[in-house]
Amino acid sequence: MALMPAAEIDVTNDLVQRLLSDQFPDLARLPLVRVANGWDNVTFKLGGELAIRLPCREAAADLLLNEQQWLPSLAPELPVAVPAPVRCGKPSSYYPWSWSVVPWLEGRAAWRLRAEERRSLAPGLAAFVASLHVPAPSGAPVNPVRGVPLASRNAAVLQRLDSGAVPQPERVAALWRQLSALPAWDGPALWLHGDLHPGNLVVDGTRLAAVIDFGDITAGDPATDLAAAWLVFDAVGRREFIAAVESRTDVAPETWQRGRGWALAMATALLTSSDDNRLLRGVGERALAEVLSGS
Repeated sequence: MALMPAAEIDVTNDLVQRLLSDQFPDLARLPLVRVANGWDNVTFKLGGELAIRLPCREAAADLLLNEQQWLPSLAPELPVAVPAPVRCGKPSSYYPWSWSVVPWLEGRAAWRLRAEERRSLAPGLAAFVASLHVPAPSGAPVNPVRGVPLASRNAAVLQRLDSGAVPQPERVAALWRQLSALPAWDGPALWLHGDLHPGNLVVDGTRLAAVIDFGDITAGDPATDLAAAWLVFDAVGRREFIAAVESRTDVAPETWQRGRGWALAMATALLTSSDDNRLLRGVGERALAEVLSGS
């Protein structure tokens, strides 16, 4: 069975309550409810307007520090809400990493919508990526698995295809060879979210209200984020998303094809690591079907 990465610390309500009491006692009396458990972080709702985000694996600790450093300056430039920290918690003797208090962003995750319902998110998501994809400063974080040349992900993708967890492995491998051979991005390193799948999009009614989980924030090839065309949308929604992006910024056809390659790589990662998370596995299954659809 292909499982999500195991938590290295059991982040319980009692642990979070103790952190609050020690570091932010003015918040410690607010109701605390665990609401999400992802690959790298655990999220709690705090009262009615706040949330707490804490790493459960060491690999995520530096990623959260990137969020704390960069989201406050990026947030005002973006057209939708993002979880810019309002308090930054510190490591303690009983919890080894930094953690964040962020705004509670009301809505539901886009992965709970049917594919045809997600089409309405195309304009908002296009506006988000067009606003985010600007040249990043020289000190921007470097992520070894996002924003990099597709060919550098070759060993990881082929290993996943050998696992038996990915359907039609020979067909997927042939498409991967084609897409990963495309010329690498030769433009400036642009700001990237790094993980634009439906679980990280918050929907209010039919509109995109927020984008969450910037743990993979980095700079590099914008095709990494344009993978959302396949990760989020069906064929109709994808055409609307592509048109909306291209109405705001120039995107070369090769960049869209690299985006398809990134969607393939991310889909294989989800399929080989999410047997214990039905929603994430569903994202991987649907994304791979969209990638293989030929559009």
